[in-house]
Amino acid sequence: MSRASWKYRALAMLNAMLNPSTESTSVKRARESMRKPGPAFIMGRRAPVAAVHDEQVSGVRVRRYVPQTVKPGVLVYFHGGGWVIGDVESHDVVTSALAALTQREVVSVDYRLAPEHRYPAAFEDCLSVTRALLRQRVVVAGDSAGGGLSASVANVLGGQLAAQVLVYPVTDCAAETASYETYATGHLLTRETMRYYRREYVPDDERRKEPGCSPLRAPSVQGVAPAYVLLAGCDVLRDEGRAYAQRLQADGVETVVDEVPGVLHGFLSLQGLAEGRAAAERVAGWLETKW
Repeated sequence: MSRASWKYRALAMLNAMLNPSTESTSVKRARESMRKPGPAFIMGRRAPVAAVHDEQVSGVRVRRYVPQTVKPGVLVYFHGGGWVIGDVESHDVVTSALAALTQREVVSVDYRLAPEHRYPAAFEDCLSVTRALLRQRVVVAGDSAGGGLSASVANVLGGQLAAQVLVYPVTDCAAETASYETYATGHLLTRETMRYYRREYVPDDERRKEPGCSPLRAPSVQGVAPAYVLLAGCDVLRDEGRAYAQRLQADGVETVVDEVPGVLHGFLSLQGLAEGRAAAERVAGWLETKW
């Protein structure tokens, strides 16, 4: 069992004291809590960019980040939050960081959330926005639930995409891996919270097996875009992220696996901490070879 560093153990304890688990509170309160900015020395601040616009693409609300120096290509980002919470505001720091680091426009997608809009609403929104932007070189990226959405969109669009970045992704909604037991509690994202998210997003057990929901269960991933898979070493989702990376490699897809020891789920969003900043820089460096 990989052990979280003292810094991340302290963060997990503090979070448990200050914030009720998502499944034990109202959806409204959970969304407000995630949207509320944390201390800058942990969360970081919005990176300097030239402009930020809220607009619509294919009828879906998005937030567009325009970096100070703009190179060709666009990164389409799907936020995490278990398909139930999270939005463009909750991920503002990390999406602005990616815009500044890659020097590409970032389009952050405010897809529909469960339980008001269950599967496949989020997947359809993400796919629709991405298709609308394919006049240029497009990379899809996302964390957690958004990482799974990125993989599913990449599976549909294949070689039309330049690359995919999957950050501690959900890849199988129909099964649990060993890391669900190893990191069941005390590591920010818990096993019970993930079970709650799945119930709210896909109540029908059979539909959880569909590739749009569980990209690991796609019949084939041959021909999809090159992938960068960023994993947290101490995370309930770690093993399914590993399994998906192995599936990509087995099907001949160029795949980089970057598993960071000692950190917890959500660490990329902690741009005030060295591990989150360094990971964003590595992702940007790899993407520079793919546009």
